[in-house]
Amino acid sequence: MAVFFLFLSIFLFVFIWRFILRNCHLSPSPSTPSTLTTAQPQVIKHDLFLSFRGEDTRVGFTSHLYAALDRKQIRTFIDYQLRRGDEISASLLRTIEEAKLSVIVFSENYASSKWCLEELAKIIERRRNNGQIVIPVFYKVDPSHVRNQTGSFGDALARLIKKKALTMDREQSFRDALTDAANLSGRSLGNS
Repeated sequence: MAVFFLFLSIFLFVFIWRFILRNCHLSPSPSTPSTLTTAQPQVIKHDLFLSFRGEDTRVGFTSHLYAALDRKQIRTFIDYQLRRGDEISASLLRTIEEAKLSVIVFSENYASSKWCLEELAKIIERRRNNGQIVIPVFYKVDPSHVRNQTGSFGDALARLIKKKALTMDREQSFRDALTDAANLSGRSLGNS
């Protein structure tokens, strides 16, 4: 039942967002100079960017979420849409820039992936600077463990920090992004 309400919330938000965007481009303001009225609206490739740790959630949750969004014609980026030969980080960061909203699926091992944390840091940067909507989903992980980087979630982050030998600035930016995202209103699934 909780998954149903998560899907419903995301669907409603995206449909409302699309409606607003479409109506904003229908008629220019009468005070708009004519040179601006001929400009083409920005093409949005994806409505939603989906950030998740594949090993934890791809089969059991994320693939179902993606399929449901796809059935509702919500253009959702998922990592298997990367073009071969693209630099992964450049493609992902560009896609995050283009998306109107992001859903972050936090799982027990999310913080063990530097790629996931890079995505998260960019998503939070976009939220701060451009108002991107961010919806956190806490999948079988307690939001307070993400917020405070404790429990098994904190252990995963500690392993990454030790293994990747991150700079103190980069480590702090990841920690700040985790705290900021976990402080957002989101959904908890499978935490019982």
